[in-house]
Amino acid sequence: MNAILRDATVPFYKPVGNECELFEAASANGLPLLLKGPTGCGKTRFVEHMAARMGRKLHTVACHDDLSAADLIGRFLLKGGATEWVDGPLTRAVREGAICYLDEVVEARKDVTVVLHPLTDNRRTLMIDRTGEELIAPPGFMLVASYNPGYQNILKRLKPSTRQRFLSISFTFPDPVTETAVVARESGLSEARVAPLVRLAGHVRALSGMDLEEGVSTRLLVYAASLMAGGMTVEQALEAAVIEPLTDEPDVAQALRDLIATVYG
Repeated sequence: MNAILRDATVPFYKPVGNECELFEAASANGLPLLLKGPTGCGKTRFVEHMAARMGRKLHTVACHDDLSAADLIGRFLLKGGATEWVDGPLTRAVREGAICYLDEVVEARKDVTVVLHPLTDNRRTLMIDRTGEELIAPPGFMLVASYNPGYQNILKRLKPSTRQRFLSISFTFPDPVTETAVVARESGLSEARVAPLVRLAGHVRALSGMDLEEGVSTRLLVYAASLMAGGMTVEQALEAAVIEPLTDEPDVAQALRDLIATVYG
């Protein structure tokens, strides 16, 4: 199960534990699943991989500050002079018995969780207030959500009453050997050249007292390695793919450059 999966029809994902088996068990039992972990550690890729692997249709919603329950459920729209109801992605997923993935669900408006609660318990229902329709989710429907606990604050927080409605999996960055294999596979850069990138990421993630909200994501390492594979120098690639995305502070940027110089000698 921990081998790198290379089926061209399935998005690449390298399991690091029993997360694939847990996803399949949650789906088989009609249970919602919550993925917790830092930005760029593979949560979205994992969901895409599992949906393709299981042959399931996937509706993905990137949650944001203005995302409301109506955006998920649907609304009446004016078409050709007539008012027509148009399903939102959550409603479509329920009707189709598909997977609905709410990426960074904590970013959405509070009324979204009110809609999700009946779908995440034994009722498995979605109420469409504007039409009076009540949908009962078929066995194939699965609700998956993700969030980054590191970004939580008093105003944006996933309440215990919501968290306890989900099975949960904690994601983190892979171990160096796994991360090196993943970045090499995704970028086309040799593992020998990827290894220093992964060492650099480990140092950045271990830093304390620096004005960084998060360390280097695996996604950013893939970006840097892709630039290097295309012929860009290490310094140019890391400036564009690591330093600039991580900070706007000149002092912090210089500290990162100094760290890069140390790692690369």
